[in-house]
Amino acid sequence: MPVGRIIETPDCVAEGAAWLAGTCPRMAYAMGQTGPLPLRRQPDGFAQLLSAIVSQQVSVASANAIWKKMQAARLTGPRKILWATDDDLRAVGLSRQKIRYARALAEARIDYKALRDLPDAGVVEVLTQVPGIGVWTAEIYAMFSLGRADVIAPGDLALQEAARILYDLPERPTDRQLRQMAEAWSPWRSVAARVLWAYYRVAKQREGIR
Repeated sequence: MPVGRIIETPDCVAEGAAWLAGTCPRMAYAMGQTGPLPLRRQPDGFAQLLSAIVSQQVSVASANAIWKKMQAARLTGPRKILWATDDDLRAVGLSRQKIRYARALAEARIDYKALRDLPDAGVVEVLTQVPGIGVWTAEIYAMFSLGRADVIAPGDLALQEAARILYDLPERPTDRQLRQMAEAWSPWRSVAARVLWAYYRVAKQREGIR
């Protein structure tokens, strides 16, 4: 199964944004409020997945602070995580659960280059075998680190809340409901996610994603 379109440059994002604006009036309205969308491409590999684990269930500000401490302590590589003591990892802000997840990721020895050639569902399947990596984390990795153009993370609370406001829904859509809504945004679901995160920032005056 082919990998599909990869988002590499701001022009790719702009192409997807133009398609969405022409397809959905609410998306066009949101982009009128947010201005140009960020590229949000990240490197792939261990550090990005570790960073995603750090981001789980904490605010963007807290995740950024913890990650800066980890970088300063040079605790962003698999060998460093395995060599570090629990006290070392607690000192940079990791909870007991996240220490366990970080070690599990280091021990998993994922072939990150091979992930580049897998279809989206295959990426999610491989990554979610690691304790601490759920579908949300795997989809975020596929979106930002692999540049997949047609992935969304419907379990993301900021995306759900932005969709509720933008589409004037009576309540926040569930993961399943947002996944169904997102079918209308294919083949640019990753750009639709960027729209919703940017709109969340405008509507809520705070960041919804690192």
